[in-house]
Amino acid sequence: MKDVILILNAGSSSVKFAVYGAEHDAMEHENLARLLTGSVTDIGSKQPRFMAVGTHENSNADIKQIKQNTNIKDHAQALHLILEWLETEMAHLNFVAIGHRVVHGGSIFGQPIFVDKSVLERLEALIPLAPLHQPYALYAIEMLLEQKPELFQVACFDTAFHSTMPEREQYFALPEKLFTEGIRHYGFHGLSYEYIVNRMPAYLGDTANGKVVIAHLGHGASMCAVLNGQSVATSMSFTPLDGLPMGTRSGAIDPAIVLYLLAQGQTTDEVSDLLNHQSGLLGLSGISDDMQTLLESPDEKAKKAIDYFCYRISRELASLAAALGGLDTVVFTGGIGEQAPLIREKVCCQSSWLGVDLDAEANLQNVNHISTPSSRVSVWMIPTDEELVIAGHTQRLLKSRSSVSASC
Repeated sequence: MKDVILILNAGSSSVKFAVYGAEHDAMEHENLARLLTGSVTDIGSKQPRFMAVGTHENSNADIKQIKQNTNIKDHAQALHLILEWLETEMAHLNFVAIGHRVVHGGSIFGQPIFVDKSVLERLEALIPLAPLHQPYALYAIEMLLEQKPELFQVACFDTAFHSTMPEREQYFALPEKLFTEGIRHYGFHGLSYEYIVNRMPAYLGDTANGKVVIAHLGHGASMCAVLNGQSVATSMSFTPLDGLPMGTRSGAIDPAIVLYLLAQGQTTDEVSDLLNHQSGLLGLSGISDDMQTLLESPDEKAKKAIDYFCYRISRELASLAAALGGLDTVVFTGGIGEQAPLIREKVCCQSSWLGVDLDAEANLQNVNHISTPSSRVSVWMIPTDEELVIAGHTQRLLKSRSSVSASC
């Protein structure tokens, strides 16, 4: 049987998974062979979708399955479906480790870590800070700790990448006591940013260490200012609710709106549901939280939602350029950033005053370099791969643990 690593990445409306060969001589994550990739998407909708595709010749199987499953009503059912499918269809593989994307590591966890029950308990305390993501990742960890305690499990944190932000970027204008209690800017989508930063030298050359803004645009959306490969500022803060408008999340709003709604008699659960599940693109359009659906819609409300989304991105780009003291490069990534040329076009057009000059034809063709040769700011589209980053961290910890065991 072939030793492999399973990666689980639970998002707000999906669970992605991937299988990599546990190559003992693979020193860098780029050398890890992906054998299988898949996902359950549109969880909770009328037509959730399961997909699995074998992508490597050593997978020992011709795998390509796509099906609708109306019985997947929540993340727990999605996880059960994935694990049962792997156990049935991938019986020839020996799973030796599982790497998990865990959105919030708080101020405690700044590096990937082996997960046992004590670590799990500390992570559960952070659920209120990321209620759309944290419970589902931790559910999978807990389930596997009980069912397969021999498996090596690793948690990789979206917040970890932003630990390099200067202290002034981490503060709110609140009493110091609250900062020491953990109320601070954390930032998210760090695994995606880590992947892009690691790939930038191959695309950008020497300018990869310059003043870069990365826009991770998907159902969840954020932006990050990067200097010398390190995060210096980002749009999300204490929770993934802040910053840009998203699929169903409001993004940044006046905090007094929450106080007003509470004073009007709404409960905290009702306000939370409003801001997390009824706002963003869905709230603005009244049509859908899916960008592709909005782009195809002739409805004026869809156009309004798209325009607002792009406006907030271009405004955040200017803010992050100010944090950097200039701007050399913009990188688009994430589902929308990679697949929606019109969104990139609108953002770049609104940011032309910063020196952004988009190559319209290159942008439509979805190539990597999408700015003109004369553009003062280079613009790129680079597909992200959070699962590969998680696989790399899991592989390194697996190897280090094996080395310790061997020395004992």
